[in-house]
Amino acid sequence: MAMPKDIGVIDTMLSIPTNDRGKWYDFMKSQLLDNESREMFEFPVEYMFKDVPETRKGDRFDDYVAYTLSEMDKYGITQALVGVTLEHEDLCRALKENPERFIGSYQVNPNMGMEGVRDLRRAVKELNVKAATVFPAGCLPQVPIADRRMYPLYAACVDLDIPIFVCAGVPGPRLPMACQHVEQIDEVCYFFPELRFVTRHGCEPWTDLIVKLMLKYPNLYYSTSAFAPKYYPKEVIDYANTRGADRLIYAGYFPMGLSLERIFAELENLQLKDEVWPGFLRDNAARVLNLE
Repeated sequence: MAMPKDIGVIDTMLSIPTNDRGKWYDFMKSQLLDNESREMFEFPVEYMFKDVPETRKGDRFDDYVAYTLSEMDKYGITQALVGVTLEHEDLCRALKENPERFIGSYQVNPNMGMEGVRDLRRAVKELNVKAATVFPAGCLPQVPIADRRMYPLYAACVDLDIPIFVCAGVPGPRLPMACQHVEQIDEVCYFFPELRFVTRHGCEPWTDLIVKLMLKYPNLYYSTSAFAPKYYPKEVIDYANTRGADRLIYAGYFPMGLSLERIFAELENLQLKDEVWPGFLRDNAARVLNLE
């Protein structure tokens, strides 16, 4: 049951720090209506996390990319899926200089129609990204998981043979949740049986439902992003230990809200069977991302 130390972890949600983490959330500020989210929080989900990593440059380090690589090495992370954004210079440098360590994921915009599809295709061709990602509640306007605006992007992912990582469940930022109801995943998996669909950010409070859907659809996966391991839903862990060892994918949340130190300390107490750990920490992500 103990976490193995020599797996070579693939983290499917990690980023390169910046001096101003608030800029990561500029895209949703116009949708936030409460004063705390707009004016008082450093970032919109601050109320949910404690001991958020301090990553401003200073006495400890002066190069964000080198610092991130050293943190990855410290905890046995050999590769990390990071969001591609041209505005983040250190991230672009990390992808260019360390392609064996960093895997690009492109944030798609379903409100852009075919232009968004062409952007995704261009990102795969020119930036060698291995996945798409979408935050339905963060789109402006919001786009439900099963909305027709999503369909061209789902079809493009099938055609490009890449997975899509989709936030599902109640969103952390104070935004309406209906667009991320887990029941909508049923329709998407029905119409796109070849699509490798990976959920992000917990699927709460519908964790029983996501387990039922994973039983139903062989290309549906659950990643653990944005949750400290002691808060991983019991239903998902039970499923991984019984019939779902090939569906659980490790994802952290560094540096957005969790430190790798905390994540890996709590993983030591995660009750996974010995045979489940390799898939959870590496093999399932490698298969879904076509890294094998």
